[in-house]
Amino acid sequence: MGKGNAVSGNTIPLHGRPITRALASALRASSKLITSSEVASTSQNQGRVLRAKSKRTASDDKKLNAPKKRAVLKDITNVTCDNSYTSCFSVAVDNAKQIKKARASSSKVASSSATSLVTDEKAQVVENSAGGSLSGCTGTSLGTNEASYSFIPKPSSRLPPRPLGTVERSCDGASSSVASIPKFVDIDLDDKDPLLCSLYAPDIYYNLRVAELKRRPVADFMERTQRDVTQTMRGILVDWLVEVSEEYTLVPDTLYLTVYLIDWFLHGNYVERQRLQLLGITCMLIASKYEEICAPRIEEFCFITDNTYTRDQVVEMESQVLKHFSFQIYTPTSKTFLRRFLRAAQVSSYPNPSLEMEYLANYLTELTLMDYPFLKFLPSVIAASAVFLAKWTLNQSSHPWNPTLEHYTTYKASDLKASVHALQDLQLNTNGCPLNSIRMKYRQEKYKSVAVFSSAKLPEKLFIS
Repeated sequence: MGKGNAVSGNTIPLHGRPITRALASALRASSKLITSSEVASTSQNQGRVLRAKSKRTASDDKKLNAPKKRAVLKDITNVTCDNSYTSCFSVAVDNAKQIKKARASSSKVASSSATSLVTDEKAQVVENSAGGSLSGCTGTSLGTNEASYSFIPKPSSRLPPRPLGTVERSCDGASSSVASIPKFVDIDLDDKDPLLCSLYAPDIYYNLRVAELKRRPVADFMERTQRDVTQTMRGILVDWLVEVSEEYTLVPDTLYLTVYLIDWFLHGNYVERQRLQLLGITCMLIASKYEEICAPRIEEFCFITDNTYTRDQVVEMESQVLKHFSFQIYTPTSKTFLRRFLRAAQVSSYPNPSLEMEYLANYLTELTLMDYPFLKFLPSVIAASAVFLAKWTLNQSSHPWNPTLEHYTTYKASDLKASVHALQDLQLNTNGCPLNSIRMKYRQEKYKSVAVFSSAKLPEKLFIS
């Protein structure tokens, strides 16, 4: 026998790897025959495992510290769900068929009455294609009812509304081409200028129309709240503030907001006449901080009053005004709406922008700041009336109001009758008001001297809707 099969002691050495007799008897008891080759292969595998373990020790540490890779997502489309998708689709089709049947049963009466009209129209088109004449074609289709159109603005989260209009049907051929004639011109089509906010302009001005109804001073707050300040004093203060705004070259929005802050504070607080000018410069200081890029300093407003009031007095009054407003000082003014309405008037009435009409409308709107009775009109009404009267002043040959202005102002000509007549009295100065700061301002050549213009008498037919 070879050396590998020699038996010594209690073990049987095989290729240097001993095996005990107990292990051999256990293997024989389980009916497993161990040959020398099997034992050799087993011992070789054990050696490989030990060597592999020694080599994997360093690599396992690296793998534990290495970031884990995410499993690759498999196909998540509906390709593997054909059966479920088909069943869902079939259920949806069945539901749609049931809905169509219900609608068809409810509209049998309407469809029976409309069938004759459709048949006549089809016959008319066939006759036209065969060479017959359409003597009954009037050019207007049945699609749009002009009387049913509403000009009430509604909030919308979608794109701005596009021009609506009647659809005309051509009588030239069988194809019956249609051409849209808009009732009003869409002034928001120009979306290239980001400053115009064309996509959001309808919603913005709808919210402004809602905001102008809030925090408005009542038209008789002088009689209710004030006992020392009168309407004349208020007019003198506003007339002087116009000169101050010109002296410091403030934007028009600052002047409009200043007058609003004065009226709203006088609406809820009693003020003595000695402190009325202090209230005026304080409100202009607040409005300048809100509207201006570089607002005048407090010392400049004190200097403009010939140092009648000190810096501490202005600061104290500023604190009172801001607390009264709860620091919510902004409100839409007539100037806010005038920009929108002037754009509608320019696009719909003139091939080129008219500076005279723009300056004249601004002049008429500023005249209302000094006149206390105009507080009873909404700022949007005043702006619309200024555009109406400006167009009438420059051109009496055509009606100053059109569907475009009616759409964007939401006012008919009949709605503006009282405000336009009151505004014309201001323009002609029928009451002989001596305050002329605004009139002198708009007599300058840079404003086209629009203050010297006068308007003809307004006929009643202009306000018939």
